[in-house]
Amino acid sequence: MKAVILAGGEGTRLRPLTCLNPKPMLPFLNKPFMYNFISWLKFYGLKDIILSTCYLPDIFLKYFGDGKSIGVKLTYITESSPIGTCGAVKNVEKYLDGSSFMVFNGDILTSLNLKDMISFHRQKNADITISLTPVEDPTSYGLVPVDGKQRVKEFLEKPKQEEVKTNLINAGTYIIEPHIMDLVPKGKKYSFERELFPDALSRGYKIFGFVSGSYWLDVGTPEKYLLAHHDMLERKVNFKFPYRETFQNIYVGKGTKFSKENFVSGPVLVGEGTVIKKGAKILPLTVIGKNCSIFSGCEISRSVVFDNCKIHKNCHIANSIISKNVTIGENVKVSDMSIIGDNSTIGNDNILKNGIRININSKIDAEQIIF
Repeated sequence: MKAVILAGGEGTRLRPLTCLNPKPMLPFLNKPFMYNFISWLKFYGLKDIILSTCYLPDIFLKYFGDGKSIGVKLTYITESSPIGTCGAVKNVEKYLDGSSFMVFNGDILTSLNLKDMISFHRQKNADITISLTPVEDPTSYGLVPVDGKQRVKEFLEKPKQEEVKTNLINAGTYIIEPHIMDLVPKGKKYSFERELFPDALSRGYKIFGFVSGSYWLDVGTPEKYLLAHHDMLERKVNFKFPYRETFQNIYVGKGTKFSKENFVSGPVLVGEGTVIKKGAKILPLTVIGKNCSIFSGCEISRSVVFDNCKIHKNCHIANSIISKNVTIGENVKVSDMSIIGDNSTIGNDNILKNGIRININSKIDAEQIIF
């Protein structure tokens, strides 16, 4: 069975992290999210993968090539402009060989058992199977009520509280029979959620919901991006850490310079070639990228620091995200879901908090921001 990954979004809610990086190529425990996503598909035997891109497509190709190096076959189809979730799949229809196929939203972190979902689809002889997951607040999502046999009854797109009939939402993974694509207009912006699925249901096609309590998270916001790291570090979702376990629940890449005293306790992950100076503290739920320098007196907790960053003396970083190639001067405080974009320099004695976002290529002089 072939797989289509929808990876064309601009990731606007994650800016400035996505100004220079496609959302699916942002690092997750120091590997691109898409690398982990493809590894998940490969585990279930899905090795013939079509990657539908639009925003910064060359970055995918440069990293993965044809996919042979990671044991899959990758076909790239790039849209000149966004044509919707379903329009993107119609755009790659000729590569699907007239067989059943799977569709994945490329910004979902999940432990969904794909083998069980495929078996369910075949057992039900379904035209469409949609993965469904329960959530606490269903009003922010499209709801999908099902009957006792798990056949879909209707689609409710972001209902008001009084309209809520179920806590099951569309979890962004589909199995589709090829004849269903005959319903999709060519060359038009078209959505699975708002157009194809309701249309197919009204025509009497058999649409089933595969209900799963597996881990599920849409990583489309900074808060969810950081939460995904914390959950992976705490092993709430199965993940193969890229480095060996140097101390209990502390994973360090090759060539990194550190001492045991730099770590209070895990979980922590630090990339290759990083230097952590004496007196610096890396606290739990922190990920440090490759080739970084962390100077004495620094304290970093519950944060993600991308590759090639320099964080000078006596800085405190908490619950925040530092993108690639950032230099932070001395005595800087960064907290409260603040973000510093790629290639930025933050001078001494600045205080960045309350969710402030510093754009890419910024230069902030000393003592300029006390936010």
